[in-house]
Amino acid sequence: MLKKKFHPEHWQVMAAYLMIYDLIVIAAAYFFALWIRFDCRFQAIPKEYLDIYFKTIIPYTLYCVFVFWGLRLYKSIWRFASYNELIRMTLATVITSLSQILAVTALVGRMPISYYFFGVIIQFVMTLGIRFAYRFVLLLVGKVREPEAPLKHVLLVGAGAAGQMILRDIKHAGTVKEKVCCFIDDNPNKWGRYIEGVPVVGGRDDILSCVERFKIEKIVVAIPSATAQEKRDILNICKETGCELKNLPGIYQFLTGEVRVSALKDVAVEDLLGRDPIKVNMQEINAFIQDKKVMVTGGGGSIGSGLCRLIAEYHPKQLIIFDIYENNAYDIQQELKKKYPELDLVVLIGSIRDSRRINAVFETYRPDIVYHAAAHKHVPLMEDSPCESIKNNAIGTYKTAYAAMMNGCQRFVLISTDKAVNPTNIMGASKRLCEMIVQSFDRMIKEKTPERLPILYAHADDEDGAMVKKHVFSKDIKTEFVAVRL
Repeated sequence: MLKKKFHPEHWQVMAAYLMIYDLIVIAAAYFFALWIRFDCRFQAIPKEYLDIYFKTIIPYTLYCVFVFWGLRLYKSIWRFASYNELIRMTLATVITSLSQILAVTALVGRMPISYYFFGVIIQFVMTLGIRFAYRFVLLLVGKVREPEAPLKHVLLVGAGAAGQMILRDIKHAGTVKEKVCCFIDDNPNKWGRYIEGVPVVGGRDDILSCVERFKIEKIVVAIPSATAQEKRDILNICKETGCELKNLPGIYQFLTGEVRVSALKDVAVEDLLGRDPIKVNMQEINAFIQDKKVMVTGGGGSIGSGLCRLIAEYHPKQLIIFDIYENNAYDIQQELKKKYPELDLVVLIGSIRDSRRINAVFETYRPDIVYHAAAHKHVPLMEDSPCESIKNNAIGTYKTAYAAMMNGCQRFVLISTDKAVNPTNIMGASKRLCEMIVQSFDRMIKEKTPERLPILYAHADDEDGAMVKKHVFSKDIKTEFVAVRL
C-alpha cells in the first residue's frame, strides 16, 4: 500500500524558516555582545570568554527555540501581530535570558555583565523585529498598491474604542474597498486630533458640512454605549445627507469583541422612531383573534393585505376581506387559500362610501372585530382631488364605524398614519378627521348617548327617502373604537 506523501502547510514551512532564523540570530546576538564589550575588536576578546560562549551558545539557542514554541510564537499569524504577540515575545526573552544567566554562572563560569545586557537587547530586537517587519511590509504594500476601483469615502460617528476598531477593520480588510476620511464625536476634547491618521473634525452639528467637504458616501454610527434617543437624534441628522447608513447594533457586540465591519447593520425604521419599539404580546393577540369573525376593509391594499396575512395565522373563526379593487382582493384571496386552506375566507367587493352596501355586509356577517384600512393614501394625488380624499377617508370611515356600532361589533380599529399629526396636506388632514370621528364614536358610546351621532343618508331609509332612523339604539352598545397610527 502506497503511503501518502506529507505536504506541509504554508505556515509550517514559514515556522521552520523562522526557527532557523532564530537559531542564527540568537547565536549572533551574543557574539556581537562580546564584540561590543571589547571595543569591537575580535582580538581583544579573552580566550576564556570565547570558550564559554562556544560551549553554551548551541544549548542556549535550542532552549530559546523550545521556549518560543511553548509560547506559540511559531503559530501566530504575524500579519495580524499586535500587543498580545509583543507580550509573549517579551516574556520569552525574559525567561530565556534569566535561565542563561543562572545556568552559565552556576555551571560554566562568569561572563561580563555587559555580555548578557547587550545580548538580551540584540536578541529581543532581532527576533521581534523580523516578526513585526512582516506586518509592516504588508501594510506598506497595501497602501502603495493602486486600488482597482475608487474607494468609497466613509465617515465614522464615534471616535471611541468601537470607532477605532471599525477603522482598523476597514484598513486591514482587503475585500473592503472603503476609506475612512474623518471622525465625528461630540466630545470637544477630541476635535482637531487624529486617530491613526484620521482627523476628528467636530460634533454632530458638523455632519452635513463634513459630508460635502469630504465627499462622503457612507456613514457608520459606531457608538455602542449611546442611548436609543441619542442614536435616533444622530441617525435623523445622517438621514438628511442621503448617504448609505450603517449602525453598530449595541454594546453587546463591543463586549463580545464583535466590533467588525461585518457586524454593522443597515439602519432600520426602529432606529429612527421617536420612541422605543413596541413589543407585541403575540399570545394576547392570539387570544383576542382566535375563534372570532374579523373583517378588514381595504384588505387588498398594502397595509390591509399585511393585516390579513397576520390575522390568518391566528385562526380566526372567519376572515372577511372588503375592498373596492377586485385585482388586489383576488391576489390576497388566492394567496391565503393556498397557504391556509382550512381558513373560512370571505372576499367581498364594495365601497365604504356606499352606506347600503356596508350596512348589508355588517348585517349579513356580523364581524366581531373590524380593522379599517380602506383609504386613499397617495399624498400628491389627494392634493389634486381633495374632495375625493374627504369623501372616501372621512365620510367612508364614518359610515363604516356607524355600521359596526349598529351591528354589535366588539372592536373597531382605525388604521391611521403619522401624517395625521399636525397635518400639512389633504391626505393627513383627512386621516386626522378619521381619528376625530373614531374618538367621537367612542366617547358617545361611553356616555351612552349614541343617538347624538349625526345620521348620514342610507343610515335611514323609507319609501320617500326621508331621513328616518333605521335602527333603534340600544343602551347596551359596547363597541370599542380605537385608532392606531402606522
